[in-house]
Amino acid sequence: MKQLASTAALAVAFVAVPAAPAHAYPTKPVRFIVPFAPGGGNDIIARLLGARLAGTWGQQVVVDNRPGAGGNVAAETTARAAPDGHTIFQFNVANAIAASLYRKLAYDPVRDFAPITQLATSPFILVVHPSVQAASVKELVALAKAQPGSLNYASSGNGGSTHLLTELFKTMAGIELTHVPFNGAGPALIQLLGGQVQMLLAVPATAMPHIKSGKLRALAVSSARRSRLVPELPTIAEAGVPGFEGATWYGVVAPSRTPAAIIDQLHRDIVGALRTPEVRDRLAGQGVEIVGSPSSEFARFIRDEIPKWAKAVRVSGAHVD
Repeated sequence: MKQLASTAALAVAFVAVPAAPAHAYPTKPVRFIVPFAPGGGNDIIARLLGARLAGTWGQQVVVDNRPGAGGNVAAETTARAAPDGHTIFQFNVANAIAASLYRKLAYDPVRDFAPITQLATSPFILVVHPSVQAASVKELVALAKAQPGSLNYASSGNGGSTHLLTELFKTMAGIELTHVPFNGAGPALIQLLGGQVQMLLAVPATAMPHIKSGKLRALAVSSARRSRLVPELPTIAEAGVPGFEGATWYGVVAPSRTPAAIIDQLHRDIVGALRTPEVRDRLAGQGVEIVGSPSSEFARFIRDEIPKWAKAVRVSGAHVD
């Protein structure tokens, strides 16, 4: 499967487009802040969406990768940006987790942002390096129990969803794993491919090409239901860890106090881009389910996700500060 973006992409990428009719908004390039390094699911979706929006607006869309602190660096940057619609942020599950995972944040995940839309949702695939002597979740759990702490798992960073969900998996399976955090899913995947770590919860967009080539072995999906992309893979719950469930999601927000008219236009243009055959088909081919919710619905979704993940933090015992 063809990947939508290269892991070697620059940390700041410009999407150039031909001139288009002028609009009241945007009047200059729009910065699309992504909270993780190039190469991961967040980055892939942002670059695909950014290219479509650039064509609609006749303005460059600057994909600005700002990894660090589980998405908090990018979130804080956005919260402090001018509320004029020329800075948008790919708010994601890690930002909902941060509310309970960190004792103190420099931003408020509800108060400091104006929700635009939930873009999509996606399961994780539990993948291992081929050197790991496990062909199923049950075998992986048995191996980890026989050799406590010997298996290293990668994550997209302390406080990210892959960190928290793997900690939850570890707790529910009753095993010991060693956490190795990276600044984004892209770098984590590179280290897994090289055998420096042994396992990772990866999004289908980045994992599938390597699963198909045999460079990684897929064991299960993290969602409550099997993925339509890989229906042969069981869920982690049905494969040996009953009750386990978790998925990632992606959304777009702007700084709070961004004018309602601009939020409305951003919502209309972003959802329109999501519904184009090119974007819809490419995301579906990557195992990503498009949402495109109303702004008010996304606001409620964020408020509901914060206590949900707070419970997961308590159960797992994870912490980063």
